Amino acid sequence: MPTPSQVALLWAGAIGLTVSSGCRDSSANGGVAAARSAETAQAAAQPEPTLPGVDISAMTPRERREWGSLVRELLAPCPTVPVSVAQCLQDGRPCTTCLQAAKWITRVVRDGASGEQVRRAYSQRFDPAGVKVLPVDGSPTNGPENAPVTLVEFADFECPHCREAVPLIDAVLAAHPGKVRLVYKSYTLSAHAHGEPAARAAFAAALQGKFWEMEHLLFERQEHLEDQELDRYAHMVKLDIAKWKADMVSPATRDRVSHDHMLGEELKLKGTPTIYINGRELDAEHDESLEARVAAELGEAAVGNSKPK
Repeated sequence: MPTPSQVALLWAGAIGLTVSSGCRDSSANGGVAAARSAETAQAAAQPEPTLPGVDISAMTPRERREWGSLVRELLAPCPTVPVSVAQCLQDGRPCTTCLQAAKWITRVVRDGASGEQVRRAYSQRFDPAGVKVLPVDGSPTNGPENAPVTLVEFADFECPHCREAVPLIDAVLAAHPGKVRLVYKSYTLSAHAHGEPAARAAFAAALQGKFWEMEHLLFERQEHLEDQELDRYAHMVKLDIAKWKADMVSPATRDRVSHDHMLGEELKLKGTPTIYINGRELDAEHDESLEARVAAELGEAAVGNSKPK
């Protein structure tokens, strides 16, 4: 398991902290490449475009050439605007995410990503076909059902990176009251023996309206998730203990945990935490921070400068 990054928490910067990539489970065609190489060389020979709202003054000459080639090549993120990101901005096309896309390309080029890395990450981040419809029925939620932004988090109670994410997500909910809904999904990794019973403990608490209290407590004390400690936490959040114990081992609760895990397998999750924002996975390496992504979905300025690693 990777070592957790510095904790001040998950919101790197003002809202929080940087988090490493997360807990992991232990367990082209030459002609196309040649054509793309020729197109890239031709684009690189052109002067860098001037795009309103995009500052490239800090870029090196090499970065500017790479950036210019990419913004001319990559298509605007709106399916109704079939032009490049550069042309979208230069023409003032009706695609509100073009500026966001251009700034994203600027940042990842500055961060040292290669052209091919940027292309792959751009497809994941902006391709409309990449949005997944995730079922939320039966999952614990925090926030209004009609919120314009829905976060779906797959987490493991024994994963230290998931613990680091808690204050990060709390900060986003606090920064955008009533505009963000959080949906919790359990995805226990095979290396974490206490993750599954902890998940059942939390889902059983949910049946008494105490999921989020138990969720925070389990993450705060994740080094102590033995059965007797789970009992103690149930007392701390003032549950009906007899009901909680019965619910914790009930078929319905076990099915809830199993259903979430199977969904994670279908999505081919690489680790935890994995967060989807309006159906699109947050890329921990090439994406903006969680706060920046949420703010962009809302059309607002980001609060702070948090960037997950």
